[in-house]
Amino acid sequence: MNYLLTNQSEQDEKILVVDDSPDNLFLIQTILEEQGLNVILAQDGIAALKLVKEKSPKLILLDVMMPKMDGFEVTRQIRSNPNIPYIPILLITAYDQPSAVKGLDVGADDFIRKPVDVDELLARVRSLLRLKQSVDEREQMLRMREDFVSRLTHDLRTPLVAADRMLILMQDGLFGELSPEMKEALVTMARSNRNLLELVNNMLEVYRYEADSKIFNFTLVNLNVLVKEVIQELNPLVQEKGLVLNYEPVENLPYTVRGDRLELHRLFTNLIGNAIKFTDQGYIKIGLDSVTFPENSPYRWVVFTVEDTGIGISEQDQKWLFNRFRTGTHRRAGSGLGLHLCRQIVETHQGTIEVYSQLHQGSKFTVKLPQQN
Repeated sequence: MNYLLTNQSEQDEKILVVDDSPDNLFLIQTILEEQGLNVILAQDGIAALKLVKEKSPKLILLDVMMPKMDGFEVTRQIRSNPNIPYIPILLITAYDQPSAVKGLDVGADDFIRKPVDVDELLARVRSLLRLKQSVDEREQMLRMREDFVSRLTHDLRTPLVAADRMLILMQDGLFGELSPEMKEALVTMARSNRNLLELVNNMLEVYRYEADSKIFNFTLVNLNVLVKEVIQELNPLVQEKGLVLNYEPVENLPYTVRGDRLELHRLFTNLIGNAIKFTDQGYIKIGLDSVTFPENSPYRWVVFTVEDTGIGISEQDQKWLFNRFRTGTHRRAGSGLGLHLCRQIVETHQGTIEVYSQLHQGSKFTVKLPQQN
């Protein structure tokens, strides 16, 4: 009987077959090679792991019971290695349901029992190769999308920066006297351009984090000094809205962390900037403290808080507040990138970020970062 696989891409795939029995290896190899498939063999788990790294097979047919390392452990090691891309694993077992359940729990995709039925084996191989192809195509699309976003943000940023500088020069009267109407129009144009530039910058930073291409410069950073700098930079916005901003660090405590100063500056700018943006009246209170956590442990944390009397965040919005592109339901909701980027920065510094908020009553964000003595 002819069981030929008709998909040409399947005929070109490498399939790794692992079994300590030469007879079983020969049988499965013969079945698969009759279909035009490229088969590589291993007689134990250690050899299989080596071939997985060297040959990058598209599918693994793995015997459960083997000396040195059984199929469960091989599967576990493959699935726990972040450097190994997804490879479907078909377990071959002579045992009953509990064995299959254990195999699926450690990361196998399917199983087949001995003695192997040829029709069933080929059907499962075809199914798992289609799964692998689907996963590879999806990952390729994601890489293409991320590359497109990276190139787009780079290309957009250059003219936006140029436009921002040109608008500043025009507002300063470099090109002649401006009428009140023209000044008002330029203010609106400059504000819109800065908002768009901020969005592009956030998109670029999020891409760098998620593509693991972000380069950090970790040094010892005094957060008390850094927070004061950010407040000074944002103070014109506070005065423009007629708000009260109080900074209340607990005095005479060490506020040194090990981190990237530029990224921490971005973190505090986003959090304090949001508090200003979403508060129309009242106050913004910023705090800094040093605490032991858990209690009676040697571990100390620098705790930064920013509290406002703004519009608040609904309980529903809080569920995905730090997810990218998940914007709030209120009319001032932004791109959904700023807080996502804040979480990325905090987690990179081995810290935590939390929010407590009530709609129409304000919000409080708390960031904890490991303290360096």
